[in-house]
Amino acid sequence: MTEVGRIGVVGAGTMGAGIAQLACLGGYETVLQDPVPAALEAGAARVVESLGKGVRKEMWSAEEAEDAAGRLTAVGEVAGLAGCDLVVEAAPEDVELKRRLFADLAAACGPDAILATNTSSLPVAAVATETPRPDRVVGMHFFNPPALMKLVEVVATHHSSEEALAAATEVGRRMGRMPIRARDSPGFIANRLARPYSLESLRMLAQGVADAATIDRVARLGGGFRMGPFELIDLIGLDVNLSVARSFYAQGGEPERWRPSEIQEQLVGEGRLGRKSGVGFYAYEEDAASAEAPFHPHATGESADPVGPTLEESSLAAIDPAAPAIVHRLFAQIANEAAFALEERVGSPEDMNTAMRLGFNWPLGPLEFTELIGPSRAVELLERLRAEHGEAYRPAPGLVVAAGG
Repeated sequence: MTEVGRIGVVGAGTMGAGIAQLACLGGYETVLQDPVPAALEAGAARVVESLGKGVRKEMWSAEEAEDAAGRLTAVGEVAGLAGCDLVVEAAPEDVELKRRLFADLAAACGPDAILATNTSSLPVAAVATETPRPDRVVGMHFFNPPALMKLVEVVATHHSSEEALAAATEVGRRMGRMPIRARDSPGFIANRLARPYSLESLRMLAQGVADAATIDRVARLGGGFRMGPFELIDLIGLDVNLSVARSFYAQGGEPERWRPSEIQEQLVGEGRLGRKSGVGFYAYEEDAASAEAPFHPHATGESADPVGPTLEESSLAAIDPAAPAIVHRLFAQIANEAAFALEERVGSPEDMNTAMRLGFNWPLGPLEFTELIGPSRAVELLERLRAEHGEAYRPAPGLVVAAGG
């Protein structure tokens, strides 16, 4: 396996600085590169500042922070990354930009360097097309903020060598992250398996099952999720979430279950982008400290203790009359996407569960949700919804087999 002693990080923004901090703490000589002098200076300062905050929070000692900061070097040119054994790219999500950058990195770092992209939405193989050694290109998808989120997806293209993948995995471990192996496919593991949480919620809203505030409340109290789907979309940004939805839909061959929501298209067209615009599914004060549901002023407030994740009818009905339907549909679609992902071998069952627990703070992994609802009950519900609403509810063949069909 390639021994990694020196790591380069391209891009000194929030992600790049966070990854550089993890590399320094992992004991690696770390080179942070950004062509914009002000961005580079700010990124390097952010690393040092974050190391200091960690000392105050007793996450590591003052000596460890000082040693880590001493491992950091900042450079403005790609040529300054020469000598790095592994480079993680955290540049904007533009495939042409990344291709040019990877060609420059390959020239600067030599044929043996491992080049990793932190992309969350682009095919890793597409980024590698201009490099002479695509076997040395992998994905290393960190989650934001890197210093707090423990997951890193190590993404394998059909060219990636086992040596490069093993080295990236070991780097992830030394950074204190939990590395999982993902196939180079739309959304890798975590972002793909998160699709039904938002898309099925949007479909339920469109079909009049419940309003956004009720679906959010039921998802939190009955589903056990930390945030409701519409709260989460508002936080991410409706435009960002819609862009991801469009990308999934196109990359996946336009499957009906991934079709972007017309509701979301309309809201984005109206400039309702969530917290950053002051209004999305909810309206926000300037400090975003309070929210109301402008579409549904009669939505009920929080008046029950969390009971989920559960399918127990009386517990759910105590939250809201619509709660049983909402929770069953969310769990069934989560189970269905997990079954499609297993058939396509995007990751192991263990890694799929780990991805959602660590990457999205789900209370259960998707295959644990499958066990909770049961394949038979999930397929029965999906087939009924398919008859009513179409192919977005087509059960995965593997789920049908598991149900005994």
